[in-house]
Amino acid sequence: MFTQFFGNFLLKKGIIDKEQLLDILKNQSNVKIKLGTLAMCEGYMTASEVEKIHILQTHVDKKFGELAVEEGYLTPEQVDELCTAQRPDYLTFGQALVDSGIVTSHQLEDLMIDYQSEYEIETEEFNDSQKDSVSILIDNAYSFDDFESSAGCVNYVTLLFNNLIRFIGKDFTPLDAQILPEYATKNCTYQNIRGDLNMFTGIDMDVATSIEFASRYMGKTMDEYDEYIEASIEDFLNLHNGLFSVNMSNDVGIELDLDPLGHMEDSIITLDSIVLYVPVIFPFGTINFLLSPKTI
Repeated sequence: MFTQFFGNFLLKKGIIDKEQLLDILKNQSNVKIKLGTLAMCEGYMTASEVEKIHILQTHVDKKFGELAVEEGYLTPEQVDELCTAQRPDYLTFGQALVDSGIVTSHQLEDLMIDYQSEYEIETEEFNDSQKDSVSILIDNAYSFDDFESSAGCVNYVTLLFNNLIRFIGKDFTPLDAQILPEYATKNCTYQNIRGDLNMFTGIDMDVATSIEFASRYMGKTMDEYDEYIEASIEDFLNLHNGLFSVNMSNDVGIELDLDPLGHMEDSIITLDSIVLYVPVIFPFGTINFLLSPKTI
């Protein structure tokens, strides 16, 4: 999850624009994390030391790890550790920034420190396995003060992003949420959650994005928008909301019911309350998630 929010962090800092973000999302699967970047992330080397080794490599035909050991920056054991340890996806984004010339190693080092500080992330939590830390990340990124249960909303959005990773792909970046008095839909599937926590939920996107979203969800290529596309999007929302309801019942004893799914096109959603609008950018388009403390 930390990888996905790093893109939004860079957007807000003005380090990249949306076009550069999309380019990185499309191509990051081809990026190879360099040993120097890993050493810098682990705190074994500074950016200056990494750049020194890179300069030395232009004069001698030796690998980075070999030179780093000769210069006393790394031990052979540390080189082995960096080569075999699990590599967090978070670093892939950073490596893509350096490879494309958007930032230098020095700038990446500073950005990583700033990101960890702003979102209260500890280095060892970059493996995305720390549920509490992810919840803190979501809580810091969004405000749910107008909802009956801010903790429930944090759980909802945390599960939503995890389900996107699980069913659609991890190559996305959530943008800043907006609070709107109303929302103009394109192709919106929605469902009310009722019970101890009442909430309107929706997923909205244009036709082209809907086709790509459904293709990923179903695991096969779809070419035209039809009832199967619509049904797959409905299935994703219903599945997600069902999992959320089960989690809330099991974890905190909150019982919830789901209304039948609804669909609207080119309509205005007005709920006599706020609509929290959360855009999520994938390489194939932007998916808009909607939450409101009022149901329809």
